Amino acid sequence: MTTHDSAPTPDLAYGVDIIAGSTHALGSYALSEQDSINFAAAWDPQIFHVDLAAAAAGAYGGLIASGIQTIAIYERLVVLAVFSGWSIIAGRGLRDVRFLRPLRPGDMVSGAMKVDTVHFDARNRALVTTTGELTNQADETVLRLVMEVYVRAQPERTA
Repeated sequence: MTTHDSAPTPDLAYGVDIIAGSTHALGSYALSEQDSINFAAAWDPQIFHVDLAAAAAGAYGGLIASGIQTIAIYERLVVLAVFSGWSIIAGRGLRDVRFLRPLRPGDMVSGAMKVDTVHFDARNRALVTTTGELTNQADETVLRLVMEVYVRAQPERTA
């Protein structure tokens, strides 16, 4: 007799439930100046991310958020809105990451994600490929990326 650590969770979506072509709104996030500076100071301390005066005199005419923070904001939104309801195994990769315009302190970004493909394998997994983006309050695209995640194809049966 085989035992499992946990029974299938009926409210989770599995690969068999995920539809290619479906789109998901991801909610919004407001970036404060202090959050932007704090993140950059810890993880990407380039002068145009952390120094107001230098950033104002620089190529962007003001402070801009780190691209890594921009990706992290997208990840937060997609997890809260979609992935927390999927039977996720792990992320596989990010590709085609494009920073199309700077994310600035004070911006309010909203996210959207489209399921591009769902491919099943013999290990009860589905590789779900998605295209996501963040747009600012002026409806300008800030970020576009392709993300691949593995989800359980279907609930495992317990004996």
